[in-house]
Amino acid sequence: MRQNLFRSSVFRLASRPSRARWLPLLFALVFGAALALSLCRGAAAQATLVDLELVLAIDISGSIDDEEARLQREGYLAAFQHPDILKAIRTGAHGRIAVTYVEWAGDHTRRTVADWTVLHDDASAKALVATVSESPLTIGMWTSISGAIEYGREKFRQSPYKGKRRVIDISGDGPNNHGEFVLTARDRAIKEGIVINGLPIVNNKPSRWGTPQLPHLDLYYEDCVIGGNAAFIIVANTFHDFARAVRQKLVLEIASRTPEKPLIEFAKNAARLPAWRTAFVTPRPWDQRTLLVPVDAPKRPDCLQGERQMRTWRDR
Repeated sequence: MRQNLFRSSVFRLASRPSRARWLPLLFALVFGAALALSLCRGAAAQATLVDLELVLAIDISGSIDDEEARLQREGYLAAFQHPDILKAIRTGAHGRIAVTYVEWAGDHTRRTVADWTVLHDDASAKALVATVSESPLTIGMWTSISGAIEYGREKFRQSPYKGKRRVIDISGDGPNNHGEFVLTARDRAIKEGIVINGLPIVNNKPSRWGTPQLPHLDLYYEDCVIGGNAAFIIVANTFHDFARAVRQKLVLEIASRTPEKPLIEFAKNAARLPAWRTAFVTPRPWDQRTLLVPVDAPKRPDCLQGERQMRTWRDR
């Protein structure tokens, strides 16, 4: 019975040659549609490629007053409209970078002012500037550099773009004094291939609560904050120097360059590792180097200096 039904079906199909002629065409249409969809997906994936994914992490902690917070923001806004920045962007293989602008203070004070934006021309730069300009300035409590680094890692996980390099750019005027130990957060990011650059703002102005600034903040940033392949700092000497410093740093980051002047002055004296390195025995491949420093070099702050400062201020 089943054999008869099968033969009957075959006979009906064979007796309708028009259907047989349409089958190859149907297969061709289905295959063509699948191929077109695949090509569209490939083109979309290609469009997400950028030369650099850059997290700009700006300190708005209590040690920064309203005028200083404004000077920081104005420095970034001016930099992204400067022709040197766009020129650096255009030198990349893709001619575009992805940027997100975030502000941070204590461990629980982090906010995205401008989410991931592709910069490739004047119009895209002006759009980013407009977004940041429209956001109100707020000041938070404490200083958690470790929290800023962790937030940067989170932003990379959320990024719809794929960059050849991923950089977190930390700017601030004080050491970590809240949240996770800064080295723990930094080392975790470095192991993921993230580079952390720094822009320490060196000044002698006490905070609004009267707490003094950490001496040699630039050395603290070198030893405790930055890390990864070709990481560097650019120092801003007071907040009024911030615009110059941030423009120089952005050009170097975007163009994948480092400052010509070494981070630490070399001298003909005994070799020494950074202060934090002596406290850990776990090998760190990104820090297998010897640094030569002058005999009269200032004492370098250790990486718990900020926490100690905060404890002393609380105990007064």
